[in-house]
Amino acid sequence: MPDESGSLLILTGPPGAGKSTVAQSVAEGATRPTVHLHTDSFYVWIRTGFVPPYLPAAAQQNEVVLGVLAEAACGYARGCYDVVLDGIVGPWALPPFRDAVKRDGLDLFYVVLRPSLDVTLARGTAREGRELTEIEPIKAMHWAFAALGELERYVLDTSEQSVEETTSAVRLRGRTADFAL
Repeated sequence: MPDESGSLLILTGPPGAGKSTVAQSVAEGATRPTVHLHTDSFYVWIRTGFVPPYLPAAAQQNEVVLGVLAEAACGYARGCYDVVLDGIVGPWALPPFRDAVKRDGLDLFYVVLRPSLDVTLARGTAREGRELTEIEPIKAMHWAFAALGELERYVLDTSEQSVEETTSAVRLRGRTADFAL
């Protein structure tokens, strides 16, 4: 295992953007020891009192989960693993990650996968299992990533890209100065 610390790459975007699929591919094809943290897992572990994270009543739950995620990601990175964290981590959710990497002296990268609304809805509503497939929350989360202001430079428009093309773009550029926070 390398002697240097790992880094944290947050791969985010609306539901159906391809975050989990791309994150898994990036992690599995990495040349360094790499961990894939799927934020949904941290939510489904809540057995009693779970509130869907897109609801206003989930604010305290989301704050706790994001703090735990930041600590877990930095724990792996301190242990010399690169971390690919996928989930809906908008600008509103970045403070615990920024604080943790600053405290630990780690590099933080941020990539927003943002397909068009039509592509997002088509992908999001076609998912199976416990995944969110409801149109209105998907639209709302797409809207939340629609105008990121100073973070707009971290966006990859994946509307016309295959999974392989998006994975390649993230591998080539995801941990570069272009996407460093």
